[in-house]
Amino acid sequence: MNTPPSFTTDALIAEDIDAYLHRHQHKSLLRFITCGSVDDGKSTLIGRLLYDSKMIFEDQLAALENDSKRHGTQGEEIDFALLVDGLAAEREQGITIDVAYRFFTTEKRKFIVADTPGHEQYTRNMVTGASTADLAVILVDARKGVLQQTRRHSWLVHLLGIRHVVLAVNKMDLVGYDRATFDAIVADYRAFAEAIGIADFTAIPISGFKGDNITAAPSASTPWYDGPALIAHLEGVEVDNAAAQTQSFRMPVQWVNRPNLDFRGFAGLIASGTVRVGDPVRIVPSGKTSTVSRIVTFDGDIEEAVAGQSVTLALADEVDCSRGDVIAAAGDPPQASDQFRATFVWMDEEALKPGRGYWLKLGTQTVTATIQAPEYEIDVNSREHLAAKTLGLNSIGVAEFATDRPITFEPYDTNRQLGGFILIDKFTNATVAAGMIAFSLRRADNIHWQPTAITRADHAGMKNQTPRVLWFTGLSGSGKSTIANAVEQQLHLMNRHTFLLDGDNVRHGLNRDLGFTEADRIENIRRVGEVAKLMADAGLIVLTAFISPFRAERQMVREMLPEGEFIEIFVDTPLSVAEARDVKGLYKKARSGQLKNFTGIDSPYEPPEHPEIRVNTVDMTPEQAARYIIEQIMPLK
Repeated sequence: MNTPPSFTTDALIAEDIDAYLHRHQHKSLLRFITCGSVDDGKSTLIGRLLYDSKMIFEDQLAALENDSKRHGTQGEEIDFALLVDGLAAEREQGITIDVAYRFFTTEKRKFIVADTPGHEQYTRNMVTGASTADLAVILVDARKGVLQQTRRHSWLVHLLGIRHVVLAVNKMDLVGYDRATFDAIVADYRAFAEAIGIADFTAIPISGFKGDNITAAPSASTPWYDGPALIAHLEGVEVDNAAAQTQSFRMPVQWVNRPNLDFRGFAGLIASGTVRVGDPVRIVPSGKTSTVSRIVTFDGDIEEAVAGQSVTLALADEVDCSRGDVIAAAGDPPQASDQFRATFVWMDEEALKPGRGYWLKLGTQTVTATIQAPEYEIDVNSREHLAAKTLGLNSIGVAEFATDRPITFEPYDTNRQLGGFILIDKFTNATVAAGMIAFSLRRADNIHWQPTAITRADHAGMKNQTPRVLWFTGLSGSGKSTIANAVEQQLHLMNRHTFLLDGDNVRHGLNRDLGFTEADRIENIRRVGEVAKLMADAGLIVLTAFISPFRAERQMVREMLPEGEFIEIFVDTPLSVAEARDVKGLYKKARSGQLKNFTGIDSPYEPPEHPEIRVNTVDMTPEQAARYIIEQIMPLK
């Protein structure tokens, strides 16, 4: 691999290979992304950078020349985009779909660049690429100017904490290198950037295809430009690694290392600050304290470690610490809370469902989180705060979050690693959102668990029974309430302490403010689940008769209770049979359009996949079903 004069290292390699390798190893690293709208030339620009830095082997160059003739869009000339657009679908469509990471180096610095997709459908991939970047190159097609996707990506760049921005006005060759065009685009972008909080950016007129102002500036075609070439700017920008090292020490625990009985250490990547042997530390959220006795690395023990290093810490005391905890400076620990406010980007085609439980992953922590209806959605064009009940694909919003247990975090503006999170759908395992925590809610800081003298076990022992939640689910008209009533009657004859929560009855009081939209159904079940949990804590056997159409909410209630106490009972009745009964006349109204969002007609029902008990009301009478259920749950103690 040869390098041109601007990247010359041949002499040093020939004279002292060890010195060359040492210098290369200690070059600083800049991670940056290219982003913007579709066909703004992101892949072409990266291909040009790789080509000009001679990071292409001769066989790769030969393959590129052949591919350019077959798949390229530049006639007989090299199509640099093909160096990056590796997917067949990308080459056929001429767009970037996935995030492509490429490495290249110059004499001054090493680079990892992420080519992120411009198409709106793949905004989530752009967020992935931006999450670890230090700088963003936002491309604008000189013929088109600033577009909506340019604004959306700029919003995301700012929200994700990237403070170094380059506005690369590309394809200047297609507008005759007109200075007025460049100045107008820069002025338009500056007005938007200042409004969203991007304090400064560097604007460069370029042609990724022709190479203007990429490695040298000004090019012969832009004598009016007096700024740096793109590569010179990338080499010179100061990466803010030092700031992370001056912050307070934080290290999320990735793994508890216990190779033998004589050693127990906690491995992780230091997110911020510096740690030394002998430093006092605090485990968050437990609050336990100790001191660092050893700092262990692959190359042996060291006395000091800084942000960006992966180490194993051994502590002087046997404290409870596990994956997901954070080891922090004892005098300045991070926050721990189960309620917070965050800005987030929704990245799934299925809209956000307020009240539904999602996995929230922050660093090494994974918890269940529910989201309230958004406070507002951000319009990326007007910057207005719009009223919203949910968020759709690529929408940006602000909402309150609640987790099933406290998580350790810091505001995203302070610490990207401890302030940024993703949301994962529990059933599809798809990443549906990325968020940035702003602050914990004051009410969460003022509310604490109050210990009580009489425990859950005391309540159950007095009643001489094991608490249970018997959760009846099925279509309207399936017979849930009838069978649940029959089960409770038999339990009553057995001197069991019970309480029946029926769907219709609860909506007369506790949930009278809820309708039948998907969001209201989710909140309906969440409230019922919380009530059922409290009743089970009191030692009762709780019976619930609710359609509860969504698996996610039934799973949410299951997770509220100790293992084995949630019994899902599927009252399995075909829709045709349930509709034929139509005791309340609801199906008739739904069919005629008088009743909207009715389960089984215009709202889905997700039958249980693995219920503890299944009863078929076509083959069983309610009394037979009740006896069968009693047999299955016995013994009750």
